[in-house]
Amino acid sequence: MTATAGPSAPRFGLDLFSDANLTDPYPIYERFRAAGPVVYLPAIDAYALSRYADVRAGLGDHETFISGRGIGLSDEGNATRKGVIIASDNPLHDQLRAVLSERLSPKAMNVIRAEINEKADALVAEVVAQTSFDAVTDLAQAFPLTIVADLIGLPAADRLRLLEWADAGFNLWGPRNERNIRSLPVWAGLMEYIVTQATRDKLTPGSMGAAIYEAADRGAIAHDQCPALFVSYLVAGVDTTINAIGNAVALFAQFPDQWELLREKPTLIPSAFEEVLRIDAPLQLVRRYCVRDVEIGGTAIPADSNVVLIYASGNHDERKYPEPARFDIARNPVDHLTFGYGLHGCAGQALARLEAHAIFRSLVKRVTRFTIGTPVRRLNNVMRGLERLPVTVS
Repeated sequence: MTATAGPSAPRFGLDLFSDANLTDPYPIYERFRAAGPVVYLPAIDAYALSRYADVRAGLGDHETFISGRGIGLSDEGNATRKGVIIASDNPLHDQLRAVLSERLSPKAMNVIRAEINEKADALVAEVVAQTSFDAVTDLAQAFPLTIVADLIGLPAADRLRLLEWADAGFNLWGPRNERNIRSLPVWAGLMEYIVTQATRDKLTPGSMGAAIYEAADRGAIAHDQCPALFVSYLVAGVDTTINAIGNAVALFAQFPDQWELLREKPTLIPSAFEEVLRIDAPLQLVRRYCVRDVEIGGTAIPADSNVVLIYASGNHDERKYPEPARFDIARNPVDHLTFGYGLHGCAGQALARLEAHAIFRSLVKRVTRFTIGTPVRRLNNVMRGLERLPVTVS
C-alpha cells in the first residue's frame, strides 16, 4: 500500500534534501512544527514527525515504526544496509547489539579514558601552537579518525578512507537524488574492502574489529554477519563526533560569552557538549516504516507508510526547550534526540562523549578566544557538518 495524505495532514511540496534546504533546514522544521504534529511530504512519499514529544514517542515505539524495512528513503540505499544493527528489528537487533556493546559500553570506555585524554591533549597542543589552523581537518577529523581506527584495528594507510565511506553511508539514508546515487559505488568499495582487506589476520589483535570475529567463533553471531557488524563500527564511530567538534568550535566563536563561561567553569564541559549536540544535531533525521494504522495528535498515519523522524527539529521544539535557537551551555539538555532514543539509541554515544570532553578540556586550558573565517558546509542527505572551518586562536 502506498501512503497517501490523510485529510488532516498538512502537505509540504518541497524538497527537504535540496542544497538550499540542507544548508539551512531549521526554518523548514519550524514550519513543520507550526503546521501540526504530522506533515506529509509528497516528494518522498513520507509522513514527517517534527515535534519533540512525537519524535521521541516514535523512536520509542519500535514495534509500530520498524527499522527492518530500511532506515533510508531509497530502495537502493536500504539494500546496502541489510543485516546492519540500525536497520534491524528484534531478535536480530539485540543479538548484534550485544556484541557491539561489549566494547562500547561506559565500563569499556573507562579502560581507554586515560589514553584518549592523553591523545587529545597532544593534538590540541600541536594545533593551538600553530595559532591558525582548520578546526575541521586539523582537529575535528584528525582526532576521531585516529581513535576509531586504532580501536577497530585498521592499518594506518586505510584510515582516511573512513571519511569517504562514512559520508557515502549517510547519503544512502536519503532519497534517490544525486548524492545518493554517487554514493552507491563508494559503499560497494567499502564492502569489498571489508571482505578482502579488513580480515581478521590484518586487524590488530585485541581490537574491536578482531572481537567481531571472536564473537562469531564462540557462536554469538554467525560468521556471515561479521561484515555488517563491522560496518556499524566504521560508520557510526566517526561522523557524529567529527561534526559535533567542528560545530562546537563554530558555535563558541559565534558566542564568545559561552566560551568564557566554559573557561571559568570547566565542570560545564559535559553540559556544553550536550547543548552542541542539541542545537545543531549532526544526524538530522531517520526513516522508519509504519506497520499499522496509527494516530498522532489526531492525525492519521496509515499502515505501510514511510515516516521520517526529524531529530534536529525535535531538538528545536519550543514546547520542550525555551528559546531553542539560543546557545546556552548551562542548559544541559541530556534528553535531546541527537543520539536517538529507545531500542536504536546510538551504541557509540559513550565514545563520542569521551572524545569530545577530552578535546574540550584541552582547549579550555589553551584557548581564550576563537576567531573563524568563512565556514564551508559539507552537504549530506542526513548528516550535518562542516567541510572546512579556518580558525585563529588567542
